[in-house]
Amino acid sequence: MSQSLSRALTILVSLGEDSRSLEQLAAQLGVHKSTVLRLLQTMEAQRFVTHDSQHRYMLGSRLFELANRTLEQRDVRTLARPHLAALNAATKQTIHLATYESGEAVYIDKLDATQSVRMYSRIGRPAPLHCTAVGKVLVSSQPRAEWQAIAEKIDYHPFTERTIRTPEHYVRELEKVAAQGHAEDHEEHESFVNCIGVPVRDGTGAVVAAVSMSVPDMVLDYDQVLAELPRVHAAAEAISAELGWIPSRVTTATKGRP
Repeated sequence: MSQSLSRALTILVSLGEDSRSLEQLAAQLGVHKSTVLRLLQTMEAQRFVTHDSQHRYMLGSRLFELANRTLEQRDVRTLARPHLAALNAATKQTIHLATYESGEAVYIDKLDATQSVRMYSRIGRPAPLHCTAVGKVLVSSQPRAEWQAIAEKIDYHPFTERTIRTPEHYVRELEKVAAQGHAEDHEEHESFVNCIGVPVRDGTGAVVAAVSMSVPDMVLDYDQVLAELPRVHAAAEAISAELGWIPSRVTTATKGRP
């Protein structure tokens, strides 16, 4: 990768976190301000970045256009949306759709709860693999031979007292998810929030996404959330059918693929 391209990408990632001044970006890259300014001017001409009256730089409109086009091109997201909307309307709770990309679970769609607190999650943001229902579903769908390697690479950040802390515990959790066909997040990512997730399959039976429902326990307790599993399963199965999935095609190999 060219040095200029690498620096430009670093700038975009940094601006994705917050707006920055020219001085801050130069310090982050470890180069002179004039070098950063030339990159910023080139990117600004193409609307990848912009700046305000205080000369603080932020992401430009071109990136939002590209992000929307990327999401629109995802067949699973397009096909899933009506079913996610129906599940959201029926449960009135936060509904997520996530896929596994480059070793991360990434939210590609979200419908906020209609009668409760909004979740911190955001479309395009990775979901921690070790403490979210979608993360557990998506990793458990990978070949079993890869589970240990994936587990050992995870940063087991303790979001709550219930968060899984070790690779050994995580692999045991994956076994449980593969066996029961759904994953649970029992206040593991956010205190007082419970979540259930189920897989979405394509025509080959491979898991291509995960659907989840998240609920603060002030709205529904843990057992009440689990009682909603049939609805979440039904939504995921409807999406899978749209993708060409036929239940009889699911074999032991597709459930964790040993």
